[in-house]
Amino acid sequence: MSDRLYYADSFLKSFEAAVTDIREVSRTAGRSVWQVALDRTAFYPTSGGQPFDTGVLRAVSRTGAVLEAPIESVEEDEHGEVWHTTEKPLLAGSKVEGEIVWSRRLDHMQQHTGQHLLSAIFARELHLSTVSFHLGETASTIDLAGTAPAHHSLERVERIVNEIIAEDRPVRMQVVPREKAEALLAEGQLRKLPEREGEIRLIEIEECDLNACGGTHVRSTGQIGGLLVRGTEKVARGVRVEFVCGLRAVAAARHDAELLERAAALISGKADDLPAALERLKSETKASAKQHLRLSEELAGYHATRLAVEVPIEDQLRLVSRVYADRDREYLRLLASRLTASVPQTVALLFGMESDPGSVVLAHSHDMEFHCGQLLREALASFGMRGGGAADLAQGEIAVDRIQDLRTALTAAIRDRVPSVTRR
Repeated sequence: MSDRLYYADSFLKSFEAAVTDIREVSRTAGRSVWQVALDRTAFYPTSGGQPFDTGVLRAVSRTGAVLEAPIESVEEDEHGEVWHTTEKPLLAGSKVEGEIVWSRRLDHMQQHTGQHLLSAIFARELHLSTVSFHLGETASTIDLAGTAPAHHSLERVERIVNEIIAEDRPVRMQVVPREKAEALLAEGQLRKLPEREGEIRLIEIEECDLNACGGTHVRSTGQIGGLLVRGTEKVARGVRVEFVCGLRAVAAARHDAELLERAAALISGKADDLPAALERLKSETKASAKQHLRLSEELAGYHATRLAVEVPIEDQLRLVSRVYADRDREYLRLLASRLTASVPQTVALLFGMESDPGSVVLAHSHDMEFHCGQLLREALASFGMRGGGAADLAQGEIAVDRIQDLRTALTAAIRDRVPSVTRR
């Protein structure tokens, strides 16, 4: 198996190695993807919540030509072998020079060491243990076992973490026998211990944290560059905390500042004016919504009266069937309800084409006996659509270009369920 150089030196940017094995993992449209194993590597494979490194492997042929094989991902198999994925095949036995993308490695080290520190302070200050860690492309998260901490507690944890970062405490690595690691765990000095045999790699933040870990880390807390807690959310196992470190924290702060600046420009004010402006807008929106509802109800009432006058009862049925190009589902529902509540022997069959799929509402007055929900559900099923509702009012969706077909089918079904004087 590969000698993992990053265990001893996370700051190693380039190295020399030999190809020990190569395998083809896929072939698409004549292009192959290969995985290369090396006798030694500084490329970190995805593990423990930390993503893989990227970079390049360079080989020099006997003629002096240089072959560059970009490394797109790195993974570890079930036997512990590290495989480097590339589209350029390298011969087994070839001597290569590897170079990792340093900006990506530094970013991962900042986030990972920041996570160790954040988890340690959550455990020390709030007695919340970390059950998982994920290092994402733009932000990282830890899941804590327990309830969400109060806002002031989050601020206190963040402040303590950044004070320790500013102190530039040493971050040390050591490898110990498992027996010693178990003793440290029993003494309460070690936070957790993986279920593996052999030597254990420990990462220590001076006078703060001691943790078993195979990831890459900075040499001192000052190199984390600062930590910003972005927020929390409830998850199945407890609470998820999102955070960013180093240059990510700078990018996040700049992004937030730009958003606030743009939002402030919309109110012709400053960022400090936003809370009051949003409260005012919220109040105005709520008042406008109430007024809109009142006007819609009044309009639906007048509209229902006009429809009741326009459509007479024929064969014991007033069937009001209309298609509207500019009415949404909520208004159709309100109109159907007002119409069927105001006059007897009435069925409202209303369609809206404001969007695609369009909407359909079916309702009847209290003296009708068929079930609107069942009738509409059966009709829509024949068109591959879904809908339903109560006995007196139902709704669903239908493709705009099939509205006329559904209208015809429902009209026939309604007339079949209503007794007709002429058929007696």
